[in-house]
Amino acid sequence: MSSTRRLHSVNVGRASRTARTDAPGGLTGIDKRPTGGPVLVTAPGPKGVGGGGLAGDAVCDRRHHGGDDQAVYAYAREDLDRWAEQLGRDLDAGVFGENLTTLGIDVSDVRIGERWRVGDELVLEATSARIPCATFADWLGERGWVKRFTAEATPGAYFRVITPGLISPGDPIEVLHRPEHEVSVAFLFRARTTAPELRPRVLAAGEALHADELARARAWAAQAVQPAAPTSGSPDRQTSATNGTPGR
Repeated sequence: MSSTRRLHSVNVGRASRTARTDAPGGLTGIDKRPTGGPVLVTAPGPKGVGGGGLAGDAVCDRRHHGGDDQAVYAYAREDLDRWAEQLGRDLDAGVFGENLTTLGIDVSDVRIGERWRVGDELVLEATSARIPCATFADWLGERGWVKRFTAEATPGAYFRVITPGLISPGDPIEVLHRPEHEVSVAFLFRARTTAPELRPRVLAAGEALHADELARARAWAAQAVQPAAPTSGSPDRQTSATNGTPGR
């Protein structure tokens, strides 16, 4: 029931130095910590200009992070607990750099275009999956982390802000809309990483996709419908040569 779906914590981060980042000044905002009071969430602006959607949250590498289509990152407390058991260490809320740590909802099963109401006002729409990077691996300090995280395929979800609002720990999460297509966050993640055979099907999520993912999905779909190039000496190539038309 929707009453079991709620925010475990709301997390924001300050800029701190790291050895593994492409951000100017060597800064990262991945170190996010739970907050106690209400936090305002708004659309931050276009990628490259806007940072994160949560007030007070640092996004340092705006070439690759932040902006309207990556305004909010959510990860499930249940998935953090599974990782904690596997890694043999405690994992506090926010340690994966997530803004929202959730309870009672499978975040990686969220479909692109799925809409949540969080608290009384905030409405979010899922846009994409988190792809692990060197900064994430360095922050966790786990050897082979990118490969391991990729194999697990529980990436968590990025959201855009449809309606701004204040949120607090304990706020309910209500699923307002779940699309009919099959493209979940985990599906998109696997298409990007370990299962390229899924790529032609990603475009079913349409314009709800993060703008970069939409462009990528359109390219994949176009490649999937291109005819195979004829082999040397094939009838098609011979006919083209006879007609004076270049072979494809």
